[in-house]
Amino acid sequence: MTADAKSPRRKRTVLEVLGQIRQPKVAVMLALGFASGLPFLLTQNTLGYWLRDEGTSLKVIGFISWVGLAYVLKPFWAPIVDRVDVPLLGRLGRRRGWMLLSQIVVAGGLIGMAVVGPGGGLTAIGAFAVAVAFASATQDIVIDAWRIEAADGADEMGLLSSAAQLGYRVAILVADAAIIAGAQHFGWPLSYVAMALLMGIGVAASLLAFEPSRADAVMHEKAPLWTPRGFFDAIVGPFIDFFATHKALGLLMLAAIAAYRLPDFLMGPMYNPYYHDLGLSKDVVAVVRAATGLPGAFAGIAISGLCAVRFGLFPTLIVGSVLQGFGTAAFALLTLSHDIGLFTAVMALDNFAQAFAGVALVAYMSSLTGLGYTATQYALLSSTYAFLGKFLKGFSGAAVEGMAQTQGLMGAYATAWIATGLTAIPPILLVLLLARLQSRRDAAAAAQPA
Repeated sequence: MTADAKSPRRKRTVLEVLGQIRQPKVAVMLALGFASGLPFLLTQNTLGYWLRDEGTSLKVIGFISWVGLAYVLKPFWAPIVDRVDVPLLGRLGRRRGWMLLSQIVVAGGLIGMAVVGPGGGLTAIGAFAVAVAFASATQDIVIDAWRIEAADGADEMGLLSSAAQLGYRVAILVADAAIIAGAQHFGWPLSYVAMALLMGIGVAASLLAFEPSRADAVMHEKAPLWTPRGFFDAIVGPFIDFFATHKALGLLMLAAIAAYRLPDFLMGPMYNPYYHDLGLSKDVVAVVRAATGLPGAFAGIAISGLCAVRFGLFPTLIVGSVLQGFGTAAFALLTLSHDIGLFTAVMALDNFAQAFAGVALVAYMSSLTGLGYTATQYALLSSTYAFLGKFLKGFSGAAVEGMAQTQGLMGAYATAWIATGLTAIPPILLVLLLARLQSRRDAAAAAQPA
C-alpha cells in the first residue's frame, strides 16, 4: 500500500465546504427537498384542517391520518426503485425517471382531492390522499437515494442533507401556512390546485439533475432482479448488509430511530384542529407560521449542522430530542392564553426544534447506509422512524375526545401535549446507551492490531 493510500483524507475547512454551496447539485437538492416536503402535510395535518372546517370529528381526522402509513410501507417497493428502470421515463436514468413519475402522480392526486373535496365523501377524498401519499413516499425513496449517491464525501453529504432539509422545511411552511391563507380567501379546492402546480419545482429539478454514478459499479455486479439470486439480494440483501455491518448494535439503532420523532408525530393530526378549537383565525395562523417558519428552520438547520460537525452526531441527536420534547409540551400553554405573542413564541420554538432534530436524524440515518442498497436501506431506516409515531397518531383524536369528557376540551388538549412532550425521554436514553456502546466498539476496533 502506498503512503498516499495510508494517509488520512484531509479534512476540508469550513470555507471550502461553504464554497461548495455554489454547486448546481446543491440547488437541485434544495428544489428536490421542496418537492419531497410539499405533499406530506397535504394528506395529513392540512387535510385535517380542511376536514375540521367541514365539521368532521377529531376521531375521524385522527384515523384518516393513517394514509401517512404509506411512508412506513415504502421498504416493500424500495427494492424495485433500487433495481428497475421506469418504462419510457427510464431513459432519463433510474433515479431521475422514478422522481419524475412520482411527482406527476402527486400533482394529479392533489388535483383529484381538490375536485372531489370532503363534499364528495370521505372515501373519495381519502382514496386520492392515499394515491398522493404512496407517490410521495416513492419520491422520498428515490430523492434520498439520489442525495446519498450524489454526495462526494461526508462533508458534501452534510451539505446536501442540509439543503434537502431547508427545501423540505420551506415546503412544510407553504403546505402549512400559505395554503391556510389561500383557503381563507380562495377556498380549499383552489389552494390544493396551487399546491399541485408547485410540484412543477420538483419536476424541473428532476429534469436538471444528473444521474449519479457512484453506486453503478456495485449495482452492475448484482444479478438482475428477475433472477432468484437477484430477487433475494434485492429483498433480503439490504437487511443482511445492515446487520453484518452494525451487528447487534443495529437493533438498538433501529429502536432509537423508531422512538426519536414521537413528540413530532403523536399529536400531528391535532395541530390544525387545535388552532381551530382555540378560535384562532386562518389568517393569524398563516401569518404566525410564515413569520416563524423560515427563521426557525434556518436557525435549526444551521445550528444542528454546526453541532454535528463540532460535537458529533450523538450529542446533536440528544439535544434535538430534548428540544422536541419542550417544543411539543409548550403547546399546552396556549390553553391558558390565546395571546398572539405566546402563540408566536411557541411556534418559533417548535419550528426550531423540528428543524434541528430533523437534520440530526437525517444525517445519522444517511451515515448508516451502504452502496448498492442505498434506496432500500434508507427507506427501511426512515420507515422505522415513522412507523410507531404514524400508527399511534391515528388514535390522537380519540384520545383527546375521550379525555375531554372529564377534563373539558382544552384540558384534554393540554394533557395530550404534555404527555406527548414526555415521549422525548425514551429516545434520549436510547441514544445515550447507543453512544456508549458505539464508543466501546470503536475503542475495541482501534486496539486490534492491523
